[in-house]
Amino acid sequence: MPVRTWFPTQIYCEPLQPTGLEKLNASLREECRQLREFDTAGRRWSEKNYPGGYTSYASMNELHRFSSTFTVLEKKLLRHARAFAKTLELDLRGRKIFMTDCWVNIMPPAAAHSLHLHPLAFISGTYYVATPEGCPGLKFEDPRLDRFMAAPPRRTDAKPMHRAHITYPAVAGNVILFESWLRHEVVANRVDAERISISFNFNWS
Repeated sequence: MPVRTWFPTQIYCEPLQPTGLEKLNASLREECRQLREFDTAGRRWSEKNYPGGYTSYASMNELHRFSSTFTVLEKKLLRHARAFAKTLELDLRGRKIFMTDCWVNIMPPAAAHSLHLHPLAFISGTYYVATPEGCPGLKFEDPRLDRFMAAPPRRTDAKPMHRAHITYPAVAGNVILFESWLRHEVVANRVDAERISISFNFNWS
């Protein structure tokens, strides 16, 4: 073949565990909603920075250190992070992967999460707790987009690997992992129910 593919952008998507997801997510849903009621500072921050929704990102973003439910989740997510790092062929030089941040996102109808990335981490991701039918997925942007310059647009029938954006559906029980430099967003929730997810970052030391 005269053409080869280089510099791939890899995204990991897998169920958290083979069984028991409904029970785990029921516990997480309850705790996420209790956290929203308790977290006055988070609700205040969300009013200004996350219109219509709630996130504990700026107030309680190390939930794995304070909640036994989230500590259990951390251990399960770590297994996936290690698998993803192995796929990326990263040389950890004998160091360990560890979770640095973990926070809740609740998106009622009309709430959205604008385009962003996760600095000071190397693997980031989200775990889906509640995903009502029709709720938005996680939309990723081609990291080369600002360098296309004079390039013509892609054809409407272009293969997914050639598109400027790709969206992974939100599926309760699924883990999505990506390298932290990859920009992503969640468009406005258009369904009459709350979309609940847990976001997190991993580093190595």
